[in-house]
Amino acid sequence: MEKEKIILTGDRPTGRLHIGHYVGSLRGRVELQNTGQYSKLFIFIADAQALTDNMDNPEKVRQNVIEVALDYLACGLDPSRSTIFIQSQIAELCELSFYYMNLVSVSRLQRNPTVKSEIQQRNFEASIPVGFFTYPISQAADITAFRATTVPVGEDQEPMLEQAREIVRRFNHIYGETLVEPDILLPGNAACQRLPGTDGKAKMSKSLGNCIYLSDSADEVQQKIKGMYTDPDHLRVQDPGRVEGNPVFTYLDAFCQPEHFGRYLPDYPNLDELKAHYRRGGLGDVKVKRFLTAILQETLEPIRTRRKAFEQDIPAVYDMLRKGCEAAREAAAATLDDVRRAMKINYFDDAELIAQQAKRFKAE
Repeated sequence: MEKEKIILTGDRPTGRLHIGHYVGSLRGRVELQNTGQYSKLFIFIADAQALTDNMDNPEKVRQNVIEVALDYLACGLDPSRSTIFIQSQIAELCELSFYYMNLVSVSRLQRNPTVKSEIQQRNFEASIPVGFFTYPISQAADITAFRATTVPVGEDQEPMLEQAREIVRRFNHIYGETLVEPDILLPGNAACQRLPGTDGKAKMSKSLGNCIYLSDSADEVQQKIKGMYTDPDHLRVQDPGRVEGNPVFTYLDAFCQPEHFGRYLPDYPNLDELKAHYRRGGLGDVKVKRFLTAILQETLEPIRTRRKAFEQDIPAVYDMLRKGCEAAREAAAATLDDVRRAMKINYFDDAELIAQQAKRFKAE
């Protein structure tokens, strides 16, 4: 019998989602949902993980949960085909994390490249919250609780997934085949793995103010693209320009489709020709930015429209999340039962154990 194909993925609720999230994960999730190739999709809002470095500001996390849920629905995630839930509402994840902590050493966590870089980003070197330090273990609990076979992530998260796989292998080695070892699914388009900010910085982030949000108005999108960083040496139209490291072209790599040229820039047959013209000179940044603006407006307009419709009935969105949490809790509880049985801590479900002990003490 073929193994059930299950996806687990999610986002920290740090604010409204931006186009980096869209090309890096959201667009792919909707495609995976709509293919029907996966029997289950679990998509969660990682509020408990967000609290590991926002413990003093729970209201911020709470407000952002609904923002993420609205962006999920606006992008086309369908609660009838995907289980959308809130991490903190699944108590079984805490218990699984507690057991997995015995399978990982402190030195192994310290070697995790993703943890190391994120500790530096948050200036935690002097004093690391234990919850933040151990979040690779929490992620392993998230993945295994739902028996995920596939985890779509960016390549920067590969070390996290590898740590989860190590935990699965170690658990199964000690306690017998119980947990499912997940595979990674990277974005197919290299430009989608890490979309730079509009200012040319390597990372698009809310704190840097270099994001285009999925919920931005048409005017906001236009203004942000107009002010985008390009090649600083491309001062005049006739000057040769650099495509590599130029965010405008990186965004075109991520969003542009062949049919966009016929609609918005019929002078060029494809993106390769547009890049070639820019490289040799004679093509201005304004023209390229106008093309990108048209493409992004076409992409984002239906998302904006759907979001506004969902915003009109917020209680229904919370009800959707509540139902998703109930379904997720049921799945996680079944896995936790298997884990307890494998670890021999299912005392009251083990009739054989009770009978053996009764017999032993009678014999004595």
